[in-house]
Amino acid sequence: MKLICIGRNYTEHIAELKNEKPTEPVVFLKPDTAILLKKQPFFIPDFSDDVHHEVEILVKINKVGKYIDKKFAPKYYDEIGLGIDFTARDVQQKLKDKGLPWEKAKAFDGAAVIGKWRSKSDYEDLNNINFSLQKNDEVVQKGNTKFMLWKIDEIIEYVSKYFTLKIGDIIFTGTPSGVGRVKTNDKLKGYMEQNEMFSITVK
Repeated sequence: MKLICIGRNYTEHIAELKNEKPTEPVVFLKPDTAILLKKQPFFIPDFSDDVHHEVEILVKINKVGKYIDKKFAPKYYDEIGLGIDFTARDVQQKLKDKGLPWEKAKAFDGAAVIGKWRSKSDYEDLNNINFSLQKNDEVVQKGNTKFMLWKIDEIIEYVSKYFTLKIGDIIFTGTPSGVGRVKTNDKLKGYMEQNEMFSITVK
């Protein structure tokens, strides 16, 4: 299984990091070793002094597909969830400055939080889902899927041109504005509408 991540999918987040608005989805991968194990804390890696939280809506693929047309994309997932794409921002900036890939900043062990899954049928409109991240009981990120530059089905159509999607693959659909540094003993909780989807401690 693979983690397929979409960068720069919310305009306000693009602006806060002073990035250029893309003309097509920005795609990168994380290995399965990046998944933070259930009930485990997130340990800040010793190679970074500036790890940021990025809360994101997740999509779990339920059948094998390639070159999936957008109109057929809903057949390829039944569940959505919430997670965090942890990013070593200082490492990422150094890599970007040199025109190098981001994996060391995005794909390290524990860099992918995957919360609970819910049936997509629980939601009337997948393009109008509120989600948020609390840090120490204060809301630091909040977003709504209606503000995605590329919606879930469009993402599936796009990435399936390049990668065969397999059962169990997970798509991280991008983060809204409000990303920020995490510190030791921070408590992070993610919500999709009113449902708590994950709760982790930073070490």
